[in-house]
Amino acid sequence: MITVDDLRAICKGTKIEKLRKFVEPLNDAMREYDIDQNPGRETHFLAQVAHESGGFNYVREIASGEAYEGRADLGNTEPGDGRRFRGRGLIQITGRSNYAACGAALGLDLLADPELLESPENAARSAAWFWQTHNLNELADRGDARAITKRINGGLTGYQDRLSYLALAQGRLA
Repeated sequence: MITVDDLRAICKGTKIEKLRKFVEPLNDAMREYDIDQNPGRETHFLAQVAHESGGFNYVREIASGEAYEGRADLGNTEPGDGRRFRGRGLIQITGRSNYAACGAALGLDLLADPELLESPENAARSAAWFWQTHNLNELADRGDARAITKRINGGLTGYQDRLSYLALAQGRLA
């Protein structure tokens, strides 16, 4: 079980009030999606969500989402889908298709109300759902940060930052 002190050790620049909001939702989500089974899973998960959320500061992508407009690979087929379904949650669920799948899994109507992914509970659950859906527990068990990053990001954007968070998480939790 992670604590606010654990998150503070991993995300040193984040205000403690912000971190407090995520402790219980993260623990619940990690338990629900079997991420809490060993420290390797927890540390890799926390490192990736810390990077994706800017140290738990953002649950909505900073960019406008215009770059996703018309992207059929994301299911963005309606005008305005890029902006409406820009990245949200601790692992930035992006695109109409991903919102639909995530919403169905979590029992949320994310197509009607995409902002639901901005609450700490849904931000954490959506990240854990994505993690399990993309078989990231298996990669975390192998310690494969590179492959985890590619599955989340599609490439290696922010890889060194993710590794920095991972080292902090491992130093605290492993």
